[in-house]
Amino acid sequence: MEAPERDDTPALPLAMDEGGKDVSEIRASEEAIMFINGIDPIELPKCVFEDSLVTISEGGRDLGSFYVSVEFARRACRPCMLLHAQSQGAIDNSPCGTTVTAYLTADLEVLEEEHHEYVKLSDHILDKRCHMVQHDGEMKINKVTTVGNEVTTESVSYSMSALRGLVTEGSNFLLMRIIALRKKIPEHMTLISFDQKLQIARTTFRGLEEKLMEIDGETVEVFGVERTVHWLDEDPTTWQCYFLSDGHLASRLQVGSPITMRLLQLPSQKEEAYEKIPLVWEEDIQMRSKFLDRKEELKADHASYLKANPEIRALISDFLQFLLLKKPDDVFQFAREYFFPFTSDTNLDTSPH
Repeated sequence: MEAPERDDTPALPLAMDEGGKDVSEIRASEEAIMFINGIDPIELPKCVFEDSLVTISEGGRDLGSFYVSVEFARRACRPCMLLHAQSQGAIDNSPCGTTVTAYLTADLEVLEEEHHEYVKLSDHILDKRCHMVQHDGEMKINKVTTVGNEVTTESVSYSMSALRGLVTEGSNFLLMRIIALRKKIPEHMTLISFDQKLQIARTTFRGLEEKLMEIDGETVEVFGVERTVHWLDEDPTTWQCYFLSDGHLASRLQVGSPITMRLLQLPSQKEEAYEKIPLVWEEDIQMRSKFLDRKEELKADHASYLKANPEIRALISDFLQFLLLKKPDDVFQFAREYFFPFTSDTNLDTSPH
């Protein structure tokens, strides 16, 4: 039997970004894909809770707070998970913060996500906003970076087929909770992420040895997960997180950083002394969307009323012209006298004659 003829034709890239760069070389491992595809819907209710930690310096000084919540939601009439994470604090006495809001499917696919970071320096503000949304089989990403008065925008679009096994800043938190609840992680857990330049990068996860941690005077056993993002043009960045048996986050740190996020009270104790962190509605996709919809609804309603009653504009215009002409010291008394003739005596006196 003859051996098949060898084909030396170079293989075409499976996926390319808008700049024509082959992104198919960086892929998620099959073990990681199987892990995500194997998420059972009955696992998700166990992930619906809030975590609240404090940020502490190496010397034990309180620097800020960290908060993350997961809840069931709907987006465009589609059931999904809504994740909201927020950290606030200060770096060298400069206020800073990060907010992540993400809508995720049950298998951690990103429907929409917004990531906002800021640092208020003494002479200018550094502000980064990255918004991604899934539309027509593509992930469209827009990033706006503001440094003082200088604004830089970046846009990129990827085919969803090229993003198999994508984990973002938002979906990462939910994935870690599932891993913590299972207390096991595949040996070769490799997924893909976006780097600062919106290029596809490799992200790996591995389990850490269980250890004992003291929380509010009580010693508890915690399970660790290490996440490393392998940037294309920079050294890798690694985070280590430890979780309680119920999936609550006990500590989080970036390797090499003197700052640690720690849980100060166990969940059962926190329920009694729980203080809700105020939500910044402008940074929440769902609440901002409702606000904009209501704003447009009111504008249309007001415009319709003014169009149906043109005398309103004429009346207000005449009043303002007369007011600016006379420039009275008591504006309220002036308005009272101006509009008094428009009120008939019959309307003022409602008593029977």
